[in-house]
This record gives sequence, structure tokens and C-alpha cells, in this order.
Amino acid sequence: MSNSSQQMKAVILYDTRSVGGSTDRFVDALGKSLAEAGAYVEKGKCKATADYSFVQDFDVIIMGAPVYYLLVSSELLGSFFQSNLKKYLRRKKVALFLTCGSPEPMAYMMYLPQLKMHLVRNKILAEKVFAPQELSDKQAIDEYVNDITKAYRKALKTRNSALIWTEEAQELLAQIPSFFRNRIKIAAEEYAEEMGYREITVNVIDEAKAELE
Repeated sequence: MSNSSQQMKAVILYDTRSVGGSTDRFVDALGKSLAEAGAYVEKGKCKATADYSFVQDFDVIIMGAPVYYLLVSSELLGSFFQSNLKKYLRRKKVALFLTCGSPEPMAYMMYLPQLKMHLVRNKILAEKVFAPQELSDKQAIDEYVNDITKAYRKALKTRNSALIWTEEAQELLAQIPSFFRNRIKIAAEEYAEEMGYREITVNVIDEAKAELE
């Protein structure tokens, strides 16, 4: 089964203390660039105690926030501790961004690890620290989006070449209602990839479905 024509579904999870400020405008520009690259995009402002079960419907989770007083903005960082975000990020492909006025080496050394420590089992497609002047720089945003989409396609191609769907598994997938089918398909492939299976069988689908419940 091929995913070569599958549209990437991405959600941007972000946090900012301001409303309508530079971070909000940046996220809008980021979403527009992703859409122009062919992705389906949604965005959501983080709340530390929110229900994040919706992220299971997306292929790529893009997360980011400003840095305040040496810490990543608290609602995004807090969601790793106070919500079910980590549960639903399992096996998801992610991309990270920070908006920060500190020197770039410091940002990569001190601030990005505050997010990455919670994502040790995730594939990180791209990471970028945006300086204040880059938040409205279309070229910088487009380059970040290009890094995400290229890494996603490469990961998808690698997965597709490594996995084989049995005829019985394909028949079972076809019987699943269409609104739920793609979620099960992605879950089965990601589960098989993590477990080291080269073949997706009916049992693999059942195991993957059980983890979604």
C-alpha cells in the first residue's frame, strides 16, 4: 500500500502570552507556508491541562513557543506534565521551533532541550530557533517548512519501502469506516515500524487499534 500521494496533516501547537502579537502572526505565516507546500494544517494554542487526544489525527505535530526568563513558555512546557499530551505524541513525528532573542548557540543548548527531553521516542523532523527579526521573514519560514516536508517525505518513503501489507490486512482496513481508516492505517504502520515488524498483518492492526483506545 502506498502513501506517496497522502497529504500531510499537520497541527501547530504553540503558546504565547500575548494576543495578536509577533508569535501569533508567525504561526499564521507558518500555517500559510505549510498549506502552500500542500499540507492540511490546523493550529491550537496550548493549555497545560487540555485534552490532546486530537493529535492522533495528525501526521506531524509542530510545537513551539517563545522563551521567557530562560524557560520555554509555561503552557506548552506544562502540557507535558499536566495533560495527556505525551500519551498521544507517542510515535508521532514532530517539529520544534522557539522564538528567542538569545544567541543561537545558547538557545539550542539551553532551551530546545526543555522540549526534546520529553520527545526521546519521537522522530524530530526539524528544529529551528527563530530570532525576533525572522518571525516575519518569509524565506526563513519557508526554509523551515521545506525542512519539515522533506524529512517527512523521506521518513514516509523509508517506511513504505520497509513494510508489506498482507492481503488479509488490506481487506480488514477496507472494512473500517472511511473517517477512521487513515488513522488506523497510520497507527498500524507506526506501530509496526517501532516494533520492528516488516509485515502488517491483521494481528498488527488489532494491536495498533488497542493502543488507540
